Amino acid sequence: MKKSTKYIGSAVAILLGVVVVSLSGEKADANESDQLLEGVEIPEGCSKLVFFDEFDADGMPDSTKWTWEEGYVRNGEMQYYTNGANAWCENSRLIIEARADSAIIDGQVCPVTSASITTKDRAAWKYCYVEVRAKLPSFRGSWPAIWMMPDANIYGDWPRSGEIDIMEHVGYEPGNIHFAAHSDRYNHMRGIQKNCVCPAPDCTADFHTYGLRREPGKISWYYDGVEKFSLEKENDADWTSWPFDSDFYLILNFAVGGGWGGMQGVDMAGMPARYEIDYVRIFQ
Repeated sequence: MKKSTKYIGSAVAILLGVVVVSLSGEKADANESDQLLEGVEIPEGCSKLVFFDEFDADGMPDSTKWTWEEGYVRNGEMQYYTNGANAWCENSRLIIEARADSAIIDGQVCPVTSASITTKDRAAWKYCYVEVRAKLPSFRGSWPAIWMMPDANIYGDWPRSGEIDIMEHVGYEPGNIHFAAHSDRYNHMRGIQKNCVCPAPDCTADFHTYGLRREPGKISWYYDGVEKFSLEKENDADWTSWPFDSDFYLILNFAVGGGWGGMQGVDMAGMPARYEIDYVRIFQ
């Protein structure tokens, strides 16, 4: 069951006095409300739903919305990202599964496999509100994330063109989630990144919403609809500290080990493990 606002019949929609959108992303009036499978209340400051995936169709993620990362991609992580073997839709959820399966891929033994899906080459946004509802996996070495990268490297390769981490979680700190934004001036390689650690004691036991609002000169992070952290553009900022006024695409991935996730080792017995995403919604 999706945890969104439900509206039954046009009378309810009129009484509530809110804008309701259909899952096609179009505004719905009272005459259309009886055709809605599900109504979604638009966040304050937005007027429309521009992207969504409820993962209602079993099978592979919708290829018109998502692309796959493949191989050993970054951060010295253990997992090989497969193109289709470790992520699928089931029971109205996206499942990303990390496995210690020693898969043989292109003649090479890959001790751990997992998946990363992105909207790169499909969709990207500048000022918007992103909301993802998910239940996080947790074992020593797990590193699931929801994050955004620039559609074009306007100022150069990472970190010059920016990175926005909507949510990161490392298994050796199961009761915390992490928010961050990286730029040329502020990033973890320099030890002066802009970040926040947010207590989330049951984030691995149940589904929660992770939100990000991007506005001109401001980025805000939300947990279960409550603002937990924000950054504002400095008065003397240039691209080195604020490269965030361009289109960014979305990434959902489940890493294992690596420079951060593996800092306290990896419990190989913790796999297989599942990262479950209930929905993705993006508003403008």
